[in-house]
Amino acid sequence: MINFSLVDVKSISSDVPRSNFSEANLDTLADIIIESGGLIRPLIIKATGAESYSVVDGHLEYHAAVRAKEKNPRKGEMVNAFVISPKIEDTVVKQAEVLRDDESSGKIVKPPIEATNLEQRFSNLELRVEKQMNELKSELAKERQSVDDKLKEIQNLIPLRLDPLNLLNTLSQEELSMKLQRSRIPSAEKLAKAIFDARNSKKAKHEFEDYRDVVKSVKGLGDKTIVTIIDEWSRS
Repeated sequence: MINFSLVDVKSISSDVPRSNFSEANLDTLADIIIESGGLIRPLIIKATGAESYSVVDGHLEYHAAVRAKEKNPRKGEMVNAFVISPKIEDTVVKQAEVLRDDESSGKIVKPPIEATNLEQRFSNLELRVEKQMNELKSELAKERQSVDDKLKEIQNLIPLRLDPLNLLNTLSQEELSMKLQRSRIPSAEKLAKAIFDARNSKKAKHEFEDYRDVVKSVKGLGDKTIVTIIDEWSRS
């Protein structure tokens, strides 16, 4: 029995490593899957549990679908597949072999790993890691820019008499601690001491130049906390 279904990519597994395939080819096919909305040659899978499946045929397409989900979680969440009964697995594999001619079937006989093949697999893994690192760096850069923009926006809206930066530069350690506690900032006393010590370690005027300087100088003070302090102290 064969059923055609849309299956959640994360519920499918393959016994063929992703590094067996060219990362560039997987990337190209992933883009096509996202653009077209699916595979023109659906996966052939079998159930291994209530909501889990393994690939019988179409390992290249499976890994490309996984890459599509990594690039676009919404559009790449589901993949079209033929879900077969274990009873007809051998027959389906034979049919796939005929249709694919000399392409790999679901039961792949792995060749001996030669030096060149091993180098290619390492190269593919390195390319994959590099791409993921670049994507992560891009997301972090966007998040940091968003925080910087928020800081600038808040700073421009704050009247001079309620300027939190001025308070950070002038309040005593005890006053800082009390104000942080009223703003419900965690570890207020410890943070107040860190701010006070960092400020006093500044040369010349013993004050912070801007909010980014505060975050950079005060150990344990993150972007989210400084945004909360600015927001709370601007309204108090």
